[in-house]
Formats: sequence, structure tokens, C-alpha cells
Amino acid sequence: MKNKNQNLKYIKAKNKVERERGFYTHLIIYFLVNVMITILKLWNDLDSWESFTNELISINVLSVWCIWGVFLVLHFISFKFGGAWEERKIEELMNKELYNDSKR
Repeated sequence: MKNKNQNLKYIKAKNKVERERGFYTHLIIYFLVNVMITILKLWNDLDSWESFTNELISINVLSVWCIWGVFLVLHFISFKFGGAWEERKIEELMNKELYNDSKR
């Protein structure tokens, strides 16, 4: 029984680490891709500092950061606060499995 409880704890910890890794991967991709998109959009406006800054704060550049940023925030919320139901479901299924094993 103690071994099965350790397995349950291991599964919970592994699941949490996988969700955390998924979020951080999303965060890194967010920054890399958005920096590349911003550089590509600004490449033509290197004439003067004023045209560069005007283009940098334009809706054309900021919209990509903001729209994807909303999805990143939603991913963070689901990663940080949405795992409770998943852990309860895993525990429920593991307890059901433990109960079935003890009946045999």
C-alpha cells in the first residue's frame, strides 16, 4: 500500500513538472518568435530613429505581442491554478485502481 501511495505522489509530481515545462517552453517560443517578427517588420524602417520608433509602437507590431500574450497569460493561469482538478482526477482513478487491486 505504501508503494502505491509513493507511485501516486510520483505521478502527481511528474504531471506537474510536465505542465510547468510546457508553460516555460511556450514562454521561450513566445519571446523568440515575437522578437523575430518584430525585427522583420522593422527592417524596412531603419531610415531614421523617428520612423523606427513610430513603427515599433505601431499596432502592426504590438498586435502580435498582445494577442499572443493573452494566450500566454491564459496558459499561465491554467498551469498555475488549473491543475487541481487534474490532481483530484488522478487521485480518484488511483484510489479506484487500489480498491480494485485490494479486492482481488
